[in-house]
Amino acid sequence: MRRSNPYEQAFAAWARRWGAVVLPLQELQRHHLAQQRVKTPDFLVLGRGGPQDARLVVDVKGRLCKASRPGGQVVWPNWCFWDDVQTLPRWAESFGPRFRPVLAFVYRLAPSLELPPTTPDLFSFRGQRYLIRGVDVRDYRDFMRPRSPSWQTVYLTVADFRRLVQPFSSFLPDLQSRWDQTERPPRDETTPAWFSQPKNGMTASFAGTT
Repeated sequence: MRRSNPYEQAFAAWARRWGAVVLPLQELQRHHLAQQRVKTPDFLVLGRGGPQDARLVVDVKGRLCKASRPGGQVVWPNWCFWDDVQTLPRWAESFGPRFRPVLAFVYRLAPSLELPPTTPDLFSFRGQRYLIRGVDVRDYRDFMRPRSPSWQTVYLTVADFRRLVQPFSSFLPDLQSRWDQTERPPRDETTPAWFSQPKNGMTASFAGTT
């Protein structure tokens, strides 16, 4: 965990408060996986060790969340790098068959943005409000679209993101909050043909928060 990254720190604090074991993986260098140098995920997140315990390999995507204009639609960015989508499932496989690769979208909420206090996984940390959301990266990969071929970034449409995203606590079914909150087939990991085709799809907006 990088001390300079407030999103990673907020996610780790939130997950530990849920009772999860959070193991930071050092982002000091790219490690070798199957004789290739690949990006290291941010965290292993583990449950209590029961038969249904969570075993997650997590990469945190910190994003600022605000309205597009005063009183306008709230923008929930969901883009990530192509490399993240391809390497995270491989890391999960390397840790064991029960590990699940998850993208954690950690949204820092602008002061003007109000959400109901009962919104799942709404979290205050060091004077900021965060909303913690997650998407299984294998589902993300099934529906992603190119955002910037030059930067090798991808994204989900509004409709796909709303359908796939979940409160991150849904990935921790064996844990209970300490707050007052009551065989996929193998995929071809080569670069798809559409990635070289420029699109205009940019930041997606996601209205649902529960």
